[in-house]
Amino acid sequence: MADITDTPPDRLSLDPRSPWFAQEKLERGVGIRFNGVEKTNVEEYSVSEGWIKVAAGKSRDRFGNPMTIKLKGVVEPYYERSAGGDVAGESAGAAPANAPAEAKATDD
Repeated sequence: MADITDTPPDRLSLDPRSPWFAQEKLERGVGIRFNGVEKTNVEEYSVSEGWIKVAAGKSRDRFGNPMTIKLKGVVEPYYERSAGGDVAGESAGAAPANAPAEAKATDD
């Protein structure tokens, strides 16, 4: 098994037929920040070439795969979970980032 580092690969794809598909890296959760904006619909990316491929709506090709558009810009991939399985940026006792906020005290 390959050594997992805290740096995501230079190029990664969600398509299992692609040579850049890596199941063990995708299981950790890879997030993409493109030109400073969080993207959740990325099909493939390349950091060194500076592009991402995103799905073009609900369009499909003749094989049933999503049609993609290549966008060029600054690509910043990151792992959503650390190598130990914890969500990045959270300690063991902390509440998850998407947990509802506690009631705030108000001034009377």
